[in-house]
This record gives sequence, structure tokens and C-alpha cells, in this order.
Amino acid sequence: MKPTFKSFASGLLGLVVLVLTGCEKNDTRVVFEGGTAPILSATTTAVRLTPATEESVAIRFRWTNPDYRLNTGISSADVVYTLELDTLGGNFSSARRFQTTLQGNLDRVFTERELNGILGNDMRLTFGRTYTMQARVTSNLNNNPAAARLRSNVINFTATPFAPPPKVPLPTTNQLFIVGNATPGGWNNPVPVPSQQLTQVSPTLYQITLALTGGGSYLILPTNGQWAKYGTVGGNNSNDPFGGEFRQEGGDFLAPPTSGNYRMTFDFQTGTFTVVRL
Repeated sequence: MKPTFKSFASGLLGLVVLVLTGCEKNDTRVVFEGGTAPILSATTTAVRLTPATEESVAIRFRWTNPDYRLNTGISSADVVYTLELDTLGGNFSSARRFQTTLQGNLDRVFTERELNGILGNDMRLTFGRTYTMQARVTSNLNNNPAAARLRSNVINFTATPFAPPPKVPLPTTNQLFIVGNATPGGWNNPVPVPSQQLTQVSPTLYQITLALTGGGSYLILPTNGQWAKYGTVGGNNSNDPFGGEFRQEGGDFLAPPTSGNYRMTFDFQTGTFTVVRL
């Protein structure tokens, strides 16, 4: 009996070791062990922006690979880079900050047209004024963005934006009207004038002060009596009632939830609108 039991026990021990070994192999974890912060450089420190050369390269940013180290070895897979631009003193936390995300790229080229549009329309910098801009790159791994975040050095460059074409095409009529059940005139088209006609404050800016019905909807019309329109960029009533982006042939705007008098501003240069209660 003893030899039989010993053989059985020996076999059982071998099975346990085999199971534990298998579990150990399946439990191997990939651990982030470090990397080197990217080094950022640019082709110029004085960017030229002119309407005559909009298709030319304005600036090219390059950065080095952070060479992420994992316990399984060096990895360059799934590296995401975020390139940020801000004005000097904004510290990459101002409301004007611009950022773009790239998967695996080690450079980013901006044409004069693209960079001028970013500075003028997205960052809303003053046209004709020279700014000192700052740029930096942040890298991270897709599967662990917090632990693997590495930031580059900051570089400066100067640029003077000029007025780019408006983000939203202007009404050829140079007029705008508001229609909808959020307005006193309802969805009747043509709308009452002059009470529901917007005022042209500048070539790209229109405003109106109007009593709005809370929770209603509205559209902006370039021609009174026709249904060509400007609306929200999303589906009907999907916008923030107090501001956001708009476009040609967009969806119905959602009015603020509370009835009252509001000043509504539509900025075609930036493609944005604001609604402020008075």
C-alpha cells in the first residue's frame, strides 16, 4: 500500500506545480517603467502669415520619441501626442489654448492658411497684432495615459494673424431674421419686422435683443419668408441654450429654459453664438 500512496502523492504534487506554473504565466502584467520626455523643435521662431502665400508651410514642429520602457522591453506602439499652442503667459491653461492630438506622429506641419485660421478663428486673437506664441508636446500611452505622461520643453515663436475667411459663410443678403416658437412670431414665415430682424454690428457679427419663450426652438434666416437657414451644428435642440457653434442648414436651436429678455449674438468669423439673459 505504501508504494501506491507514494506514487499517487508524487503525481498529485506534479499536477499542483503544473497548475501553479500555468497561472503564473497567464498572470504576467505589462508594467510601465519610464521614458524620456520628448524634445520639441520648430523650423522657425518668426512665422510669416500673408494672404498671398496661404498654401505655403508656416511652421513645422518636430519632437523626439519618448522611448517608453515597459517590463517587456522598449515600446513605441500606441503612443499618443498632444500638441498645444497658447499665448505667452497663458501657461497652456487659458481659454484661448489650442490643442491637436496625433497618433504615433513625430511631427506636425501647419500651412499659413491653417495656422492663421487657428490663431484668428479658434484662439480668437486680434488680427494685425503680433503675438508671442508657445508650443509644447505631451506624450502618453493609450492604455495608461496618466502614469505614462511625459511633457516636452516649451518653445516660442511669433506670429501676426490676418483676418481669415469667416468659419460660417455670411448671408449674401446682409440680413438675418429669427423664427420659431421661442419667438413672439412663432413659426410664421415671414416674421414680424423690425422686431425679429437682427442688427448687423460688424461685417461678421449680428445681434438681437428679444423676449424668448423658455424651452422653445428657433432658427436664423438670411431671407425673410424663405427657409434657407442657419442652425446648430448638432441635431435639433441638441445645443447648449446659452451658446455654442452654428452652421448653414443646421438643426433647430434650443432656447434657454426660462422665458425672458435675451441678447443673442451670432459671430460668423468664429462660427459661434451666445445667448445672454438681460
